[in-house]
Amino acid sequence: MKKLLAIVAACLLVAACTTTNTKIMANPVKPAPGARILLIEPDVQLAVLTAAGLHEARADWSEQGKALMTGEIERQMKARAHSYQMLDPMTAMDGRAGQLLRLNEAVVRSIQMFNYGYISLPTKKGAFDWTLGEGAQVLGETYQADYALFLIGRGDYASGARVATAVGLAVLGVGAPIGGQQCMASLVDLKTGRVVWANVAVTGPNDDMRKPQGAARLVEAVLKDAPL
Repeated sequence: MKKLLAIVAACLLVAACTTTNTKIMANPVKPAPGARILLIEPDVQLAVLTAAGLHEARADWSEQGKALMTGEIERQMKARAHSYQMLDPMTAMDGRAGQLLRLNEAVVRSIQMFNYGYISLPTKKGAFDWTLGEGAQVLGETYQADYALFLIGRGDYASGARVATAVGLAVLGVGAPIGGQQCMASLVDLKTGRVVWANVAVTGPNDDMRKPQGAARLVEAVLKDAPL
């Protein structure tokens, strides 16, 4: 039994390590010092992982994680050589700006599927080539910005019953997920619409974005290689 607990503990420690995977377009133009960055408030969705493996959304956790990540993004941007403004996407969902924000959601899902997932496209093989189109200029003109930085946070947390289930299955030699979190960031050139950079940071269940330290580590990891 002691050996089993040691194995479970080791797995938790490994899962708690933050890993990143950066993607960048060919020959990107790095934002010049003083570039104006439009920070889109993070889209955060957190849930509890039940004993049966179902994901039950928790709006309170999501709001808590969003607030902490927003504050951490602002803190980190103050240390960089760019001006910025924060945009609540819910205030900009009308008209062309709203269409572009929704388009970005679709593009980000495609990036996750084809650049970070197990599915590949012949036209995207070995390349990072995504765009929102020239219509992205509308965001730049509306908010007087040169680039837009988007962050998406997702995570689930194992309930006590789920942990007990995982331990019981481990005795039988069967692995069971016990939660984890990830954050994806993307930087869009608002003059061309090109996604010039993206990164995904994945943590284990021991790093909690609902707490200041966990949110800080996650944001720091996902922005570590950002060309800002």
